[in-house]
Amino acid sequence: MPEYEFRDVYVPRGVSRKDTARLLTDHAEYGHWELDRLRLHPDGSRRVRLRRRIIRQVRATW
Repeated sequence: MPEYEFRDVYVPRGVSRKDTARLLTDHAEYGHWELDRLRLHPDGSRRVRLRRRIIRQVRATW
């Protein structure tokens, strides 16, 4: 079963949808994060949870 690490990102209200999409795209493209959960609050702020897979290196034996 894959293991993931998570990062929570808070986007305050007043930040446009376009700017939020650009922020999340940058995280995905450069940090290899993917969207796990997005919650839109009644006041217009967003709480985004990103995840990326943890790749464990297997030690080579000789």
